Amino acid sequence: MHSDLSPTISRRALLVGGTAVAASALFPGIPRAAPVEPKVIELSAAPGRVSLVGSPDTETNVWCYGNRIPGPDIRLRQGEPVRLVVRNQLPEDTTVHWHGIRLPNAMDGVPGLTQPPIKPGEAFTYEFTPPDAGTFWYHPHADSLQQLGRGLAGALIIEEPEPVPVDRDLVWVLSDWRLRSNAQIAPGFGNGMEAAMSGRVGNTVTVNGVVSEDEPVRAGERVRLRLVNTSLARIMALRFEGHRPTIVAIDGQPCEPHEPDNGRLLLAPAMRVDLILDMQGEPGRRYRVVDDFYDDLSYWLTQLAYKDEPPLRAHPPDSPLRLPRNPLPEPDLTNAELRELRLQGGMMGGGGMMGMGGMMGMGNQASWSINGHSMTGDGHAGMPPLLTLRRGRSCVLSMRNETAWWHPMHLHGHSFRVLSRNGAPVPHRQWADTVLVRPKETVEIAFVADNPGDWMLHCHVTDHQVSGMMTVLRVA
Repeated sequence: MHSDLSPTISRRALLVGGTAVAASALFPGIPRAAPVEPKVIELSAAPGRVSLVGSPDTETNVWCYGNRIPGPDIRLRQGEPVRLVVRNQLPEDTTVHWHGIRLPNAMDGVPGLTQPPIKPGEAFTYEFTPPDAGTFWYHPHADSLQQLGRGLAGALIIEEPEPVPVDRDLVWVLSDWRLRSNAQIAPGFGNGMEAAMSGRVGNTVTVNGVVSEDEPVRAGERVRLRLVNTSLARIMALRFEGHRPTIVAIDGQPCEPHEPDNGRLLLAPAMRVDLILDMQGEPGRRYRVVDDFYDDLSYWLTQLAYKDEPPLRAHPPDSPLRLPRNPLPEPDLTNAELRELRLQGGMMGGGGMMGMGGMMGMGNQASWSINGHSMTGDGHAGMPPLLTLRRGRSCVLSMRNETAWWHPMHLHGHSFRVLSRNGAPVPHRQWADTVLVRPKETVEIAFVADNPGDWMLHCHVTDHQVSGMMTVLRVA
């Protein structure tokens, strides 16, 4: 945004060898294969210093993975097991949530609910086999406001078995920061007034860790662009001037290829969208990527900067844009359990709340609720489930937003089909793990509750989550 302003691994070899088999049993769509050794990746969370605003003389104090912002792109292959050793070098507890991955409950990274928090100086080993190809991401689920707001986030890419026919595969990790004039992160996380409204929206947006002036492209090339919104609260509405992007996946799940409505791509916190961009601009020219979600606060995120050289090809490739589907179980809508969640509270909102205490260490009372119940913080032991779903049963979940604010609602451990908005069918066969629910809107989603355990469901405007808009769904 352009503005003025080292423990050893503790898992046994038997566990390692069984990872792929266990995953294929949990998700029957994955072909059963002989056990293979997992790919081992080490990741450290620690304080660091980086240049967010582009000046090498002005560095920002951050918390980061692998001593960089964003954290390292982790690239894995669909159906192949991985072992991720996370070391905590922060001054407080942490965890890692592998956002959007359908994995075993014990690997989901919610402190107290699915694992003990990782203490400073200690490590935790996450093991899973990703069943789905697509664009995912990783971030803490402990002291989320501070840890995510100080930079702890990274892209997690699960590659298809066969390469997608594009010239380049690009990832843009989009992050929102509230910086002071000296480029340091402003204090004030957990402000009660902000929490009851739109959350902590910053004044600086980075692309892959820097304020971006331009992104180099070549005329005639076809690019797969993976967008990941890691912001605490900023919702984006992106327009690619002079271009016609095609959406081919949402939250890692392929959809019917389509252009965004009115050329405006909505991307709320935690959401990901995969685009196919055919670069049909003129060599030597620049085309802005504009975010105009907030009234009177439009800005340009970056520019597509065309190299001054002949086009790679005269016309777009003839290869199909559709991505191969993932092995998601199709919900049985005829025999599904019907459940309702009412999103309540906030400034200018209504609805009663039964709080479970204040925000994490901040002394503020809950501002939000789901069905009249508020769960605050980041997850803890003893969180009672709001709903219990029978394992293997299809569920249609209606989320009715009774508030005056937007809520990107994220369900752990599952992907769901987005069926309707205010009774109107949603086109293009859209699956997601985070759905943006507009003020006063009702959204219906459907999924098969095939992943056992206690799973968080919460708003991914992080201020909303930690001040009450969070609950637990139990699959048993």
